[in-house]
Amino acid sequence: MAKLQVAIDLLTTEEALALAAKVAPYVDIIELGTPLIKNMGSTVITAMKAAHPDKLVFADLKTADAGELEADIAFKAGADLVTVMGAAGNATIIGAVKAAKAHGKGVVVDTIGYPDRVKRAQEVTALGVEFVELHAGLDEQWTAGYSIQVLIDEAARAGVPVSIAGGVNIDNVSAVIQAGAIVAVAGAAIYGAEDPAAAAKALREAIDAA
Repeated sequence: MAKLQVAIDLLTTEEALALAAKVAPYVDIIELGTPLIKNMGSTVITAMKAAHPDKLVFADLKTADAGELEADIAFKAGADLVTVMGAAGNATIIGAVKAAKAHGKGVVVDTIGYPDRVKRAQEVTALGVEFVELHAGLDEQWTAGYSIQVLIDEAARAGVPVSIAGGVNIDNVSAVIQAGAIVAVAGAAIYGAEDPAAAAKALREAIDAA
């Protein structure tokens, strides 16, 4: 069954916990966004895992170097999944996977900014990562002419476990799952909604139906 991941791009632990409390019944993975972790430190990871021990807590570290060290910090704080940049060297990804194995947790490779996301996804899957995030970041999404269809097409030909992040919403989430993504990542479609719980519920139902 495909999973729903909420990307929390808020800036304080208090706001993140308030949003997570509303949407937890409908999501499988709670992602703590990079700005949130940079602002609050690893304590936000610990607070979220304590509040939602039954959910997978995803620390979006976007590690570029010192893979084993940074992943270890997040896992010790309570993270279940951490991200390493696809643009990082294989040694960095291997180091993070080593830390993950020591803790019984997992690594996700984030392909944001990588020129050939599919090729990199195929390469890093061999290194022992859980899945690869085909990711168009906020800056790319705000660029004229952007379409999530690019990521959907990539997922369909990747042939390895992937998630899609980059403007997932109720209008395209079915296509995201049908393309083979094992995780749909929704950020603004949930936290920017008037009723985040209702938005998460609708996404959950669409994923299950797809």
